[in-house]
Amino acid sequence: MMKRIIKIFFCLLLVFFIFKGYQIHRDVKQVMTYRTLVREVLAEEDTGTNEDLILAMIYTETKGKEDDVMQASESATGQTNSITNNKESIRQGIQTLSENLRKAKEKGVDPWTAVQAYNFGQDYIEYVEKNGGKNSLELARKYSKEVVAPSLGNVTGKTYIYLHPISFLHGSELYVNGGNYYYSRLVEMNQFIMKLFSWF
Repeated sequence: MMKRIIKIFFCLLLVFFIFKGYQIHRDVKQVMTYRTLVREVLAEEDTGTNEDLILAMIYTETKGKEDDVMQASESATGQTNSITNNKESIRQGIQTLSENLRKAKEKGVDPWTAVQAYNFGQDYIEYVEKNGGKNSLELARKYSKEVVAPSLGNVTGKTYIYLHPISFLHGSELYVNGGNYYYSRLVEMNQFIMKLFSWF
């Protein structure tokens, strides 16, 4: 009986991984349809911001399934979903990231701080500069709890469950109104995933 249960379990697990692989492959292909547009905007903006990094951020933000593909509205207008054009979303996203990268270099902090600042806001760059000069999960978590969340009303440190493979070893939670302190790690992981699945 136990062997049968184990066999069924592994069959279900196999089906899950096959489905997940198909889902990821589909999402990667969707995001890759924006490569030409990303290249076009990068050329227009005359910036050396990494093309693959931008695509990984699109994958992280929306999987390319929304008009505001880079969720760039708030950085442009302070309101969500105010951008309804893919190209303008990519342009605003590239401008924001490029400015973050410029400031990160100026402050002598690592590039992943600039990526995390895309989620937290540019003030995070100065915070990292004053706290060791390198983005880390611990630093991002602290900033989320002590700066971002309180600024948006969560002064009690209230959290919610956040289930993702990258969060399992770190408590599987985020602070309400605190952004996503895993953001830079998600982008880094998704950059690898996109590179891997783009071969298929």
